[in-house]
Amino acid sequence: MSFAFRLVLFALLALAAIRPLGAIENPPLDNKVYDYTLSLTDRVRIGVFQEDDLSVISRIDAKGCVNLPLVGEVRIAGLTRRQAQKVVEDAYRDGRYLRNPQVTITVEDYASREVSIQGQVRTPGRYALPVESTMTVVELVTRAGGFTDTAKGTAVSVTRISLDGEKQSFIIDVDSLIKGKDKARTKDNSLLLQAGDIVYVPERII
Repeated sequence: MSFAFRLVLFALLALAAIRPLGAIENPPLDNKVYDYTLSLTDRVRIGVFQEDDLSVISRIDAKGCVNLPLVGEVRIAGLTRRQAQKVVEDAYRDGRYLRNPQVTITVEDYASREVSIQGQVRTPGRYALPVESTMTVVELVTRAGGFTDTAKGTAVSVTRISLDGEKQSFIIDVDSLIKGKDKARTKDNSLLLQAGDIVYVPERII
């Protein structure tokens, strides 16, 4: 085997051992699964592993609570299922009833969950939120028929009132998101609507 041939063979083997640059730089796919946020009047099944006497089916009351054996009222409305499971586990652990509780929460009956959109859209009104998936402001505007000709789509407001009565307001540049403009902010499209949210599309001053 000539020296030149050995040199070429060595180079080919070295290239084969190198991972493609794209495989290094590309981030892993996001495999996160949407976790439903519990709402008032949801009917839930709360199970405790190997503790059948503690398992209950209960409707979340007006205070956002469920009444559980031994620990009493535990507030879970406004939490995702995973968060609520941890809260219940902590209640049993902190009360020293169970050393290592394993809680599972499933929704037996979903409460009606709606948002409203008013102002300069073609079909204002109330819209049901999907149960096991999400809805963004852009998706709601689309369901409402899109903007009218006089809508100020760069300043769509979202008003949210928490269970504690705390009011939050967000301003979303929906127009830039829809048109794919460079100034569109990613965080605007990451805001997920919650039950009771009020979306308002103002009129553009001509």
